[in-house]
Amino acid sequence: MRILLIEDDTVLGAAVRDQIAGDGQSVDWVTRLDAAHEAQRSASYDLILLDLMLPDGRGIGFLKGLRARGDVTPVIILTALDQISDRIEGLNAGADDYLVKPFDLAELSARIGSVARRYSGNPNPIVTHGLLDIDLAARSVHREGKPVQLTAREWALFEAFLARPGQLLSKAQLEEKLYTFDAEVESNTIEVHVSRLRKKLGAAVIETERGMGYRLGKA
Repeated sequence: MRILLIEDDTVLGAAVRDQIAGDGQSVDWVTRLDAAHEAQRSASYDLILLDLMLPDGRGIGFLKGLRARGDVTPVIILTALDQISDRIEGLNAGADDYLVKPFDLAELSARIGSVARRYSGNPNPIVTHGLLDIDLAARSVHREGKPVQLTAREWALFEAFLARPGQLLSKAQLEEKLYTFDAEVESNTIEVHVSRLRKKLGAAVIETERGMGYRLGKA
């Protein structure tokens, strides 16, 4: 997934960014609402982590603006505002989850995974694909009962295919899921990761449509 983090606390923002990156997701971190709007014009995001108190305005207004435009990107609010009335306001404005600071980073990862699964249409964290048993919450894969070790990037790529079974994904779409807009991407990065996934999960797990892209195949 590609995630937009809107958080002006530099210590917390860095910790959340590193946690997300460690989970194999790509994250763009901004500290102001105007920068968040600019980021949205530059990239497509799968999820937004939103602070409510920012230097140039309140996050609740940003959220209401998203929903008023018909933007259904899932949003998790991260805030120190812990009153029930604040939670109700955030959820009524269109937030998908509400996490009060300080929070455990592992819990944040779990909530991100939960929201992502709901939006992919598969709330069950355990899925089976051919010979593969996949635990989306634990980010683990077993092939014929034997564990398969995937790197963070390999998992992120495989997860992108699982979220869109049968759909053709272009190289550019896959690169966007793996990298932030300021990261350098080698020209053969996707090909390398696809090759490694095939070796670990089965040669047919990802199909190539020459000149077009890739899709989830049989395992």
